[in-house]
Amino acid sequence: MSTRRHALTVLASPWLLAGAAPALAQGGAPLKLVVGFPPGSGPDVVARQLGQKLGELMKQQVVIDNRAGAGGQIAAQAVARSPADGTTLLLGEVGSISISPAAYRKLPYDPAKDFMAVAEVVRSDFVLVVPATSPAKTVAEFVAAAKAQKDRVNFGTFGAGTPGHFGAEVFGSLAGFAVEPIHYRATGDAVTAIIAGDVMGAFVSTALALAQVKGGKMRALATTAPQRSALLPEVPTFTEAGYPKADFSAWFALLLPTGTPTAAVDALSQQAVAALQSPDLRQKLQEAGFSIVGTGRAETERMLKAEAARWAAVVKTSGFQGD
Repeated sequence: MSTRRHALTVLASPWLLAGAAPALAQGGAPLKLVVGFPPGSGPDVVARQLGQKLGELMKQQVVIDNRAGAGGQIAAQAVARSPADGTTLLLGEVGSISISPAAYRKLPYDPAKDFMAVAEVVRSDFVLVVPATSPAKTVAEFVAAAKAQKDRVNFGTFGAGTPGHFGAEVFGSLAGFAVEPIHYRATGDAVTAIIAGDVMGAFVSTALALAQVKGGKMRALATTAPQRSALLPEVPTFTEAGYPKADFSAWFALLLPTGTPTAAVDALSQQAVAALQSPDLRQKLQEAGFSIVGTGRAETERMLKAEAARWAAVVKTSGFQGD
């Protein structure tokens, strides 16, 4: 996947927010929002939709920098090494920030030390999908078939160390069968493999599952959400299917390099939270398959600590080591 950069007039500089340099509104340095996934992906959609609303509020340019690859690690590393001057922002997500530190011993950044929380933006629940040709029409039937296999059950993933990878491990542990993750480099390759029946199942985001399930290319068996999705109301939750602990989700949060002036971080946090209260933005993100969060710095910091501990335990149990 190639790196693409797209300019968009969407976001004010934190310095402008802090009231330190009004001249920035007239052509000052833009804020760069780094996204670890390609244009058109879920994270990219979140960045652009949020950016639109912030642009309405603050009228300052931002450059959307898509640095796809390594499950978001490339983008995280780039922002961790950026100057802490309030001009480079990361749309962080659970894989590169909460899972990778436990899964990779040689990670080129330390989320706990290198980033400051700005705001948690949205969450995306996951759906267990199977090929449309699969005989399994319920979670119970899927588990029965999995247990009947002599070998491990192959699950497609969008990369080692991603939520879908470890979500499959969590489900296998809960249901009592062994998982063989099949990692694909590109989202499109993984989707093709699921549709073709090359894997027995996969955990994909609600946003990604929606079109494929509605189009009859995949069958959805259950969602990890606490309640049924309004977008897929016919799909039961894992709690309904008897697996209440299969409740993982992917979070997305705005982060800045450690050392960024507190006034700039606080101001951007306040504006991001305000933007997420907008009815039109909420509707757009919900229609794209996301749940709105919109919490500020303190709550986001607590979330990051809790998620790091949770996923570290999952990684340890799985025995996975990426390097």
